[in-house]
Amino acid sequence: MTPYLTCSAPLEPGAGLDLFCLPCAGGGASAYARWQERLDRNGARVRVLPIHLPGREERAHEPRFAELDALVADLDEQLDEAFARPHVLYGHSMGAFIAHALTLARQRRGAPLPRALVLSSHRAPHVRPSRILDPDADDETLAASLAELGGIPWELARRQRFRAAYMPLVRDDLRLCAGWVEPADIEPLRVPLHLFTGVDDHLVPLPKMAAWRAHGGRGSELGTMPGGHFFIRSHEDQLLGRLAEILARYGTADAATM
Repeated sequence: MTPYLTCSAPLEPGAGLDLFCLPCAGGGASAYARWQERLDRNGARVRVLPIHLPGREERAHEPRFAELDALVADLDEQLDEAFARPHVLYGHSMGAFIAHALTLARQRRGAPLPRALVLSSHRAPHVRPSRILDPDADDETLAASLAELGGIPWELARRQRFRAAYMPLVRDDLRLCAGWVEPADIEPLRVPLHLFTGVDDHLVPLPKMAAWRAHGGRGSELGTMPGGHFFIRSHEDQLLGRLAEILARYGTADAATM
């Protein structure tokens, strides 16, 4: 088993899809720990497979990737066999940026693609990054910016020892997804896009999420969620209800030709 899927769930009879989940900057696979149970309750026939990135949680002892292309190449190689099954790829914030880059890399080499991408709370790749979360800011400033977005509690943001341990991970992740492409160089994906952003998200307002439509060669749908950048936490049940509806579209044999 690849280290990216160290906590792989068993394949239950009737599971029509695998749902691979990529985390936000500074986050890990534990963000999706409750999704299997909650999607089951929503009637989704899906196996939830959180992707464990190096340099965090149980892989904290491993070096983090410093460049997006290197991470994507490793994910592509290590997960190639797992991606042979029908699947949908979900990414939140940094995870959305990685999910797009990974799908584009696989498209270019003719590998099996997800039946759909579900992306939330990240600017489109041709939109220049905001400086709200500045990877060059000092630990105190960066922690405060993250707390204002709801990414960490204020009581942790104020603790020097916490900042010293956690901000290097956040900073490296922000730099990992700091690039952009020129609009003329957009290569649309042969995959439908389902897009979500929080109505109160000041980091990724609606226009920056809507810009993803240029990358959806098989169409796109854009929806809003209550809350800010981390609605994935504050309104998780509502998100999973909508996600279950999306997954139902891609869990049949006919969905492979959509």
